[in-house]
Amino acid sequence: MNVKKMILNAILIAIGALLHQITPALGLPMQPDFALAMLFIIIVINNDYKTTLISSIIIGILTALTTKFPGGQLPNIIDKVVTANAIYFIFKLIGNRINNNIKMIIALSLGTILSGFVFLGSASLLVGLPGSLVSLISIVVIPAAIMNIFLGMILYKAIVIALKATGVLIRK
Repeated sequence: MNVKKMILNAILIAIGALLHQITPALGLPMQPDFALAMLFIIIVINNDYKTTLISSIIIGILTALTTKFPGGQLPNIIDKVVTANAIYFIFKLIGNRINNNIKMIIALSLGTILSGFVFLGSASLLVGLPGSLVSLISIVVIPAAIMNIFLGMILYKAIVIALKATGVLIRK
């Protein structure tokens, strides 16, 4: 069973990295972060801290390699690790009181906003920003979070359907 989960996680990470690479920046450097959405899906499906931490580091490195933000390599790694840890521990506090669909909506909305804050905050400290932090949050982070909610839920539903069709059990 561990091998199946590792293969599933590797496939989800690869799909997320590929979608992150080919998704165009819409207007400003705003784009839905499919890699982040896949990270949240991995967290919900596995409910395992070691998997969360390893996946966040790998996704952080892959998004650092494909970032469209000048000097955004290290901020990408920082934001994925911080965001994944925060979402994982929020889910631990919530437990099984809510279903996975609601958890995904929480992760996609709160997680994307947190990721944007951490990314922009670390980028401002490390390399500087092309505008004010407040304007970038309102122009880039909030619209990206809205896009991530809709597109991430579509991805999550497709993955759940595929897992059910293949007989792979996911945690409720």
